[in-house]
Amino acid sequence: MRSFLNLLHLSWLQLTRHRVRSLLTVLGVASGMFLFTAVETLQRSLAKATEQTAADTVLVVYRENRFCPSTSRLPEHYAEQMRRIEGVREVIPVQVVVNNCGASLDVVTFRGVPPGLLTRFAPEIEIIEGSESEWMARDDGALLGENFARRRGFSPGDRFDAAGVTVTVSGILRSPNAQDNNVAYVKLPFLQQASRAGLGVVTQFNVRVDRADQLESVSKEIDEFFRSASEPTDTKPEKAFFAETASELIELVAFTRWLGVGAVVAVAALVANALLLVVRGRVKENAVLRTLGYPGRAIATLVVSEGGMLGLVGGLAGVIGAAAFLRWQSFTMGNEGLALSVQPDLVVVFTGVASGLLLGILASLWPAIQAIRQPIVRSLRD
Repeated sequence: MRSFLNLLHLSWLQLTRHRVRSLLTVLGVASGMFLFTAVETLQRSLAKATEQTAADTVLVVYRENRFCPSTSRLPEHYAEQMRRIEGVREVIPVQVVVNNCGASLDVVTFRGVPPGLLTRFAPEIEIIEGSESEWMARDDGALLGENFARRRGFSPGDRFDAAGVTVTVSGILRSPNAQDNNVAYVKLPFLQQASRAGLGVVTQFNVRVDRADQLESVSKEIDEFFRSASEPTDTKPEKAFFAETASELIELVAFTRWLGVGAVVAVAALVANALLLVVRGRVKENAVLRTLGYPGRAIATLVVSEGGMLGLVGGLAGVIGAAAFLRWQSFTMGNEGLALSVQPDLVVVFTGVASGLLLGILASLWPAIQAIRQPIVRSLRD
C-alpha cells in the first residue's frame, strides 16, 4: 500500500513538472465533462418527468383529441361527477394559459385553480416567500414556483405581464413536483376572465386517487362516464400525459444523447493523446527507473495514475461548473403548457465525477502498455 501511495505521489510530481501541458489537458477534459453533465442532467430530468413510480397518484383529464391548452375546453361542473367515482380522493379544475404552445426554452405558464383547493390538493407545496393569505387577499395575486421566480428574477410585490395576463407576485412556492416549481398559480375565476375563456370552462382536471394501483381503473371509468357527453375526455396518469403531450420535447432531448457520447469520446481521446506524448517524452526516465529496479507494472501504474488524476481533476472542474451554471440559469424547456426543469442533482454530479476518473484510467491503458513494452537498452541509447 505504501509503495502504491509513493507511486501516486510521483505521478502527481510528474504532472506538476509540466504545468502548462497538464492545465491544457485538464481544461479540455473539463469542457467535455461540462457537456456530458449537461446532457446527463437533461436525460435524468426527462426520466423524472415521464417514468411512473409507486408514489404517483395524479391523473390528468383533458379534452379528447386536443393538445394545446387553448384547444382543450371542458365544463367545470365535470368535477362534481368525477368526485363520485370510487377511488377518487380529490379533483381540482385547472385553467392553463401559456405564452407559447410550442417547444420553447422560456415558457410562461399560468395555472388557474380554485383558491381553497390548491394546498388541499397538493399539501406538499411549501410557500417559502410571501404568504398564502396575501395570495387570497388579491384577485390578481400569483404564487410562483421557485425555479420560475429565480429565472425571471421575481420577488413578492413585483408585477408582470405575460400571455396577456397581468398579475402581482404574492408568494414563492417550492414543491417536490417539478411542474409546480415552473408555473404561476392564480385564482381560477381571475384567469378565466383575463384569458377570455369564460366562466365555467377549464382546460383540464387534476384528479388524485387513493392508491397508485387505481390510476388505470379510475381513468377508464372517467373516460367511459363522459364518452357520450358533448365534451368527451381523455384521462392519463400525469407523467404519461407529459410523455405523450411533450413528444417533440422528448425527441429533442433524446438527440442530445449523441452529444454526450461525443463528449465521452473526445475526453478519452484527449487524455490518451496527452499521455502518449508524455510516454514518448519520458523514454529515458522510464528506462532509468526500470534499471533501478522498478518493475513494468510500476511504470504502468505511474502512467495510469496520471491519466486518472487528469480525468478526476478535469471531471471535477467540468461537473461542478456545469451544475453551478444550470442551477444559476434555471433552464426550463416547455411544450404545450408542460415544463421540463433542467436541474442537476447529486446523482448526476457523482456520475460525472466517476465518469471522468474512469475515462482517464481507461484512456491511459494503451499509453501504459506502450511504456512497458519499450526495451531498456534501446531506450537508454535513444
